[in-house]
Amino acid sequence: MTLTTLTKDRERGFLDGQFVIAMPGMADSNFARAVVYICAHSPAGAMGFIINRHQAVTFPDVLSHLEIVPGEELIMLPREARDFPVQNGGPVESGRGFVLHTDDYLSDSSIPVSDDISLTATLDIVRAISDGHAPHRAVMLLGYAGWGPGQLEQEISNNGWLNCTAADELIFDRSLDDKYDRALALMGINPAMLSMEAGHA
Repeated sequence: MTLTTLTKDRERGFLDGQFVIAMPGMADSNFARAVVYICAHSPAGAMGFIINRHQAVTFPDVLSHLEIVPGEELIMLPREARDFPVQNGGPVESGRGFVLHTDDYLSDSSIPVSDDISLTATLDIVRAISDGHAPHRAVMLLGYAGWGPGQLEQEISNNGWLNCTAADELIFDRSLDDKYDRALALMGINPAMLSMEAGHA
């Protein structure tokens, strides 16, 4: 699925607003131990964002690259803008930025993902964050994860992924290194036992 199919008036698929969590045997290194928040799922495919991958790029780097704030003025950014989280959202269009955020910020270009979370991929939200007017909870993700028609469903049926209802607090939590284990815990799964069972498959 491409971003052009992610529209405000789309019908939500059964995986919309869910986590898909990579099984230990995931062959694709892009998704090893990945927790993906699915933003759109339909017969055309699925798209979402990995929420537990570090990114070396900082928000001031983004502002400088986009020429929103001159380099010499970056030191004067509000602290929340300097520290605004930027993560690796997936292997597709990895140079493009997206902001997942709570719905206290909405613009004409914001797309509702769930009842409480929206996605904005335009410069207006980047400028708002740089001015100290960030949504209550938000994260910038560079790139996204995408699947073609029926691909994600097939991967789930082949035991490549587990899926469960997403937890908003986990999406925005800045502690990334243990997020995989905590996502599995939402399903009552101990990662050590999952690894053991996968080894005997």
